[in-house]
Amino acid sequence: MNDLFDTANFQNSFTGIVVKMQTRHQSPVDYQFVIGDDKVSMNPLIGQEIRLSHQGVIRCLYCNKVITKSYGQGYCYDHLMQLASNDTCMMSPEKCHFAQGTCRDNRFAESVCNQGHYVYLANTSEVKVGITRNSQIPTRWMDQGAKQAMVIARVSTRHLAGLVEVIFKQYVSDKTNWRNMLKGEADLIDLAKVRDDCMDKAKEQIDGLQDQYGLVAIQMFNHGEVFELDFPVTQYPEKVTSLNLDKQPEIQGRLLGIKGQYLILDCGVINIRKYSGYELTLEY
Repeated sequence: MNDLFDTANFQNSFTGIVVKMQTRHQSPVDYQFVIGDDKVSMNPLIGQEIRLSHQGVIRCLYCNKVITKSYGQGYCYDHLMQLASNDTCMMSPEKCHFAQGTCRDNRFAESVCNQGHYVYLANTSEVKVGITRNSQIPTRWMDQGAKQAMVIARVSTRHLAGLVEVIFKQYVSDKTNWRNMLKGEADLIDLAKVRDDCMDKAKEQIDGLQDQYGLVAIQMFNHGEVFELDFPVTQYPEKVTSLNLDKQPEIQGRLLGIKGQYLILDCGVINIRKYSGYELTLEY
């Protein structure tokens, strides 16, 4: 342990199972670190020294069993394989198993997949297309570290959202480049122009989907509000260095900011969502 760890004088300590940070849409985005039964306000800690430590305990978020390795951001292997929420079609909704008649859990499909979804464009470090439920707006965009976002379609099911997304990702990315997202503030982009350009190119394919499933099931928007978000970051890293609690069980540094689900420290960045199910200690 180096001198910095030896001399740090932390006044507060919280220990518990971690899940992704909670966010609140304000300027800048407000962050709560969820650890066990506690929620720690992180924005006031920016500029302060903090320490995260992991003693090796990981629990499945579904069954609470102690596990040696976490799968799918917080699950044991059995529940990775069993839960419909962990099925491959959650990442690729155009391959919806309910639509194919092979869903693991029809109750889950009815409560999640067969509900209205939105297709959106977001500006993280570049424009990307994505899908989300109405209840996750604007949470989804805050978790992705988006500077801007706008809804471009409303559809009746997750499956249809995936089909529309597949069409649009011919013209824009469907992934967030997290390293570029953490290098600095994204430049403002005319999302309406990007939307219009994509819709012009995709018109024939979108018309085909609407002919097949109906105009009510797939509603495209040629107008809409652009959400603008800003994040509590005082300094972006010159070089993005990813920190790993599995390899380095104690991480200590000055908190420079928070963006997406990443804590930006003066020694590197750490994705808190990656450690869902880990028992951690947070000190400051």
